[in-house]
Amino acid sequence: MKKKVLATLLATAMVAATLVGCGNSSNEEGGASSADNTAGDASTTNTADSSASTDSSSEPVEYGSGTIKIWVAENVVDFTQKKAAEFMEANPDMAGYEISVEPVGEGDAAGNIITDVEGGADMYGFAQDQITRLVSAGALCPITGDNASFVTGQNDEDATNAATVGDVVYAYPMTSDNGYFLYYDSSVVTDPSSLEKIVADCEAAGKNFYMEINSGWYQPSFFFATGCTFTYDTDNDGNFTACNMDYASDKGLVALKEIIELKASPAFQNGSSISSGTNIGAIIDGTWDAGAAKEIFGDNYACAKLPMFEGSDGQKYQMSGFGGFKLLGIKPQEDAGKLAVCHALAQFLTGTDVQLARFTEVGWGPSNVAAQQDATVQADEALAALRDQLAFDIPQGNYPGDYWNLATALGDDIISGTLSTSTSDADLTAALQTFQDTCISYAQ
Repeated sequence: MKKKVLATLLATAMVAATLVGCGNSSNEEGGASSADNTAGDASTTNTADSSASTDSSSEPVEYGSGTIKIWVAENVVDFTQKKAAEFMEANPDMAGYEISVEPVGEGDAAGNIITDVEGGADMYGFAQDQITRLVSAGALCPITGDNASFVTGQNDEDATNAATVGDVVYAYPMTSDNGYFLYYDSSVVTDPSSLEKIVADCEAAGKNFYMEINSGWYQPSFFFATGCTFTYDTDNDGNFTACNMDYASDKGLVALKEIIELKASPAFQNGSSISSGTNIGAIIDGTWDAGAAKEIFGDNYACAKLPMFEGSDGQKYQMSGFGGFKLLGIKPQEDAGKLAVCHALAQFLTGTDVQLARFTEVGWGPSNVAAQQDATVQADEALAALRDQLAFDIPQGNYPGDYWNLATALGDDIISGTLSTSTSDADLTAALQTFQDTCISYAQ
């Protein structure tokens, strides 16, 4: 990287850090804050930089020294440590920092850092549904200027939206693979496009069909299929300002009755982890269990988008759901030099080459648009099924923590028989109205 550009970057970051304890490392063409991901090189050299000639500084930039702590999922700890070492070797001006990578899963990182922002990691991976509470807790550094342009220019639109609260980008996307679809035994299931036929095949073969209907993650696949809306609006500070929901409607009733009908099948089992299932004919699960699915189904391993179902109104509906993402955030930093290194390292760890390498080594599906076009990524069966499914999904936005417990309670009422095929339409509609009113109350 050119020293003159780094000097400009550091000066900008110092001003930002002084004002808000966080900042934007900004330069022409994203040079100072982005890795060169087009040539498989960890170096941040920007050969197209046109701003260097306008900067009279020629002194080496002092980024400082210390430790940058990173939290990532356990299965990518070694990978992340290796890639961080490559980055530091290629950028000796920044190599005063020791990189410490610790195993903290995306589901746990938000709770841990909110408990102690100051003592938490400088950079951390997290699931996109946690972004609102992280912003509200002051645990994420806003990403602006050229850094924000890197996010929007490198990643698919849904991943970019997942990293944004209000109109502010707060994270660097790492994956677009956190969704669900159908794994099935091809010797059992003859038509994966129909939920009724899948269930009938499993019943005939004495096999189990798994879906976690008491989960706020999987449950909406029925409601979104029939055209229901359920999203929350947030402001730039991560506060919930409105709930857009119409479950308490004729289309919501069709969805609820379909869940109840599925539960009534003797083949139905509540669950979404293929490793925890038994005698499985089919399961709705995600890419994270592709390896286990291949092992269990063997030569009969197959996967597809979610099926369609015929509703109580005689209409056919394509099951939908949430599309999810893994994001990499930076907590607010007081030290401008350290902040600049964090931004540069974050861009390297989420750039084309590293996303491809991460896919190859641990199977994470890229959010980077160039990496998504790689032939190996395109050929992956599970990712292909997810890509087909994402065409019918909505990106998972931000939902209050209480929603997940509420969705579990609704599903539990179905599993226990409190809501069943003998429950009247009036009582089912009343249950949906209570559910909807409660969800709306979370934004008031």
